[in-house]
Formats: sequence, structure tokens, C-alpha cells
Amino acid sequence: MFQHVEAYPGDPILSLNEAFGKDPRTNKINLSIGIYFDDAGKIPMLPSVRTAEHKVVADAGARPYLPMEGAANFRTAVQELLFGADSAAVKAGRVVTIQAVGSSGGLKVGGDFIKRYFPTSTMLVSDPTWDNHKAVFEGCGLTVKTYPYYDAATGGLRFDAMIEALKVAEKKSIVLLHACCHNPTGVDLTQEQWQQLVPVLKERELIAFLDLAYQGYGDGIVEDAYAVRLLAEQGLSFFVANSFSKSMSLYGERCGALSVVCPDAAQAVNVLGQMKATIRRNYSNPPLHGGQLVARVLSDPELRPMWEAEVVAMRDRIQLMRRKLHDVLSAKLPGRDFSYFLTQRGMFSYTGLTAEQCDRLKEEFGVYLVRSGRMCIAGLNTGNVEATASAIAAVLA
Repeated sequence: MFQHVEAYPGDPILSLNEAFGKDPRTNKINLSIGIYFDDAGKIPMLPSVRTAEHKVVADAGARPYLPMEGAANFRTAVQELLFGADSAAVKAGRVVTIQAVGSSGGLKVGGDFIKRYFPTSTMLVSDPTWDNHKAVFEGCGLTVKTYPYYDAATGGLRFDAMIEALKVAEKKSIVLLHACCHNPTGVDLTQEQWQQLVPVLKERELIAFLDLAYQGYGDGIVEDAYAVRLLAEQGLSFFVANSFSKSMSLYGERCGALSVVCPDAAQAVNVLGQMKATIRRNYSNPPLHGGQLVARVLSDPELRPMWEAEVVAMRDRIQLMRRKLHDVLSAKLPGRDFSYFLTQRGMFSYTGLTAEQCDRLKEEFGVYLVRSGRMCIAGLNTGNVEATASAIAAVLA
């Protein structure tokens, strides 16, 4: 019956993580998968989330299906987090939000919606971008192309080339933009560059689709929402998918959302209705538990500041590891410039290592990086950062 079905080659990141799990070496180091680990190398259970869970469970009653668009308290909390408590767009009814199965679910719902109502539009993604972006949007039937982004020579941003490419993009193209902490490079637009991007989006009638998976890991919870709030204030219509996997350490709960900013409240009503229809065709409605943990943390006057302090601590630890890695590598290879580890932000960095060098790291030293050279900085800790730096120095020498 299924002889014509070809083998699945596997996701490059998840397959590498599986290989790490099978590696018998005790000194192995996992810098592949995008998960925040604490300094003991463990996925943390945040005290704010643990307390929220006790409260949610204590208050729990029956567990009915949620509405297709998700829980109202979750959706309201997400809008305030992304757009601000006094957002004019939210007050005007221009913003609609659905609770998604992780931000990946938000990307999928958004992609299906775009394919139906903008069927000839091309999806433009940064070069490079998260591997699954291309897979999700091509799975929705969209044509996916790239625009210039990462500068391998400097470890920075090819902003001028990016702008020039978008100036000649077909009208109504969808532009996938990382709101902060770009995955996989860690290279972000500055606030001034976001401001320069807005007129191009308007003039070419481009539709921005922001991915905000790491809010709080860049400069701060409010600061990392700068692009979202700027585009809303400038009157643009756009999509934004966001996730709480990293910021609340809720990976397996699949807590995400998709928000759409519309020209007016009447169009917003129709957009929400058709997103609900899209959800019904996909997974019918989202799960209950994880979203209620998020809603409780964001709305509880005691838990919210506790969580914000925890995010600061996670961000500070990542930055500390960046500095330590930079310092050790600079000492071991004094003729090379590793400053990009300090300027790139968030969980990830592009190391500049080739696929062959990444293979050597894995085989000879038990250090696992994605073959693109992407490193998850959050996998470093005080116990393994020097060994990692020594291994990288060895393959670069």
C-alpha cells in the first residue's frame, strides 16, 4: 500500500538533538536545539510559572473545549504584552488575536489564511532564516523566496541590500521579519533601521509577518516589542506570531499566538472569523492548560513582576556566556575577531564555522552545532564554555 512513500530525511535540528541523546560520551555538549538551559544544564521550571500552575490547578473545574480562537483571558493578555496597555490599535478594535499551538501553529494558521486571501503573493524570508519557516509556508502552498540579510564577512546585517531588495519586491508580497533575536544569526535591526523599513513596506504595499519567539531575550520585554508597536502606530496591517516556550520555559505546552493588525474594526471582525475557520480545518481548537498558565502569569500582580525578573536573569546569563566565549576564544586565537559574539543578541549566534568544522566538533569533541554553524548560546554554562571555546579554537586553527 505505501511502497511509493519515500523516507523522511528528518529535521536537521531535531535529528541532531536525537543523535546527541544517543552519544555515550559523558563530556558531550549540546548547542544545537533552541532551548534555554540554566547554568546546571537543566531546563528551568520558573517559580512564577510553578506558582501560577498551583493556582490554576486549585481553581480548575470542568475542562470544556476552548473556542476556536482560544481563551479570552489569554488573548487579551497577549495583546497587552505585544502592543502595550494603551495601544490605540487595540482600543480601536483593529487587532485580533488567536491562541495557537505554539508560534509554529500561528505561522501555519497565518500561512493558510494568506494562501486563501492572497493566493498570488510570494513569501519573502531572510537569508538565512529558521529552517522551519520555509517548510511551514511551502506546506501552505506559498512560494518562498529570500531577501539579503546576514553579512558573513562582518557577522552583521546587510541592511542596505535588504532595503534595496524590498524596494523592488512585488506588491502584496509577504515579508517574514524577526522582531528580535534573529534565528539563526542573532543579528537584529536597530530601532532606526526599523523606522527606515516602514516607508518601504508602505510604498510597496508589502505585508509584514513578524515572528517574535524570544521576547525578553534581546534588550527587554518592552524593548523587544518595538517593531510590533512601531508598525501598529504607523497604521500598517500585518501579522505577528509569538511564543512563550522560551520566555516561560513552557516548551511542551505549545503556548503561542497569532495576532493580525487590520485597517479597521470591521475588517478585523472578518479576519478573525476566517482565522477561526482556518483553525477549525487544522486542529479545531487549542489546548487549555498551558494558555491558562500564561494568562495567570501575565495578569497576576504578584506573578508578573516575578516573571519579568526571571526573564532578566535568563537574558543576563546568556549575555554572560557570550562574553566568556568571546574572551576565551580571543585569548586562544588572538589574531581573529570574535566581536560578533558580543553584538549578536538572543539565544543564537552564527559562528562562521563551516559544515565540515561542525562535523569535526561533533565527532572529535562531542560539541553539537547545527551544520550551518548556528550555536545555541543558551546551551553554554560555566562548566562547559571553556571546553567549547577550546574545541572551536582547535577546528579553526
